[in-house]
Amino acid sequence: MPAHDHVGHFGDESAEAALPGRRLSELAEQAVRCTADCCGASSLVSEAGAERPGAVTHPDLAGLVAVQLRSGDGPIPAALERGKPVDSADLLREERWPEYRAMALDSGVRSSVTLPFRRPGLTVTLSLYSFRPGALDGAPHGPVHALGEFAASCLVRDRSYRAALTELDHLGTALRSRPVVDQACGIVMHVLGCDADAAFGVLRRISQGTNRKLSDVASGVVSRRGRGLERDLAALLN
Repeated sequence: MPAHDHVGHFGDESAEAALPGRRLSELAEQAVRCTADCCGASSLVSEAGAERPGAVTHPDLAGLVAVQLRSGDGPIPAALERGKPVDSADLLREERWPEYRAMALDSGVRSSVTLPFRRPGLTVTLSLYSFRPGALDGAPHGPVHALGEFAASCLVRDRSYRAALTELDHLGTALRSRPVVDQACGIVMHVLGCDADAAFGVLRRISQGTNRKLSDVASGVVSRRGRGLERDLAALLN
């Protein structure tokens, strides 16, 4: 299992997952480079209890991660639950996690350690693997700890940035649709002889009842200037 011949993502490859995936790939690759006797690494982010895409430095390691997520048993689930590093100094003597142990030994892995990095709303796990027993004992206190803390902070910052962009996009959509909604309200007020609040309530009821966007309903009213809608609008007034 060469350490650096492959760094890839596994799981959802959607555009939304692309940036977290790159962060996790960088974390796994750098962790291998700065840890002696480390033959590979995997990283995963868990948000609100749901696992998101992860990264591995070798394809064989994807199976080691997948078997733990599928069975709910292994150092990654244990680290997520405890919030502390979970290690196995010698998998040949390991009595926990039989499925994980068997797959790891089949890949030549003799020891592993998983470090969790918790932030509000998410936890990043970084797992290191070695062909030698007892080779990763000092890893939780080495440079990988700083790498994991930094990666977790970056993921939180990235998530906040994406949320801000989404909010701005929604605000822009609302601002662009406001003029046509106001115009439609004016038409409804004229047709029904009601005030602005009542007119907006009519438009909103049409939107909810037809499962259409409010801006689309307003555009329809404006395009017809309210003609032919008098009876239907009046029925929604009260």
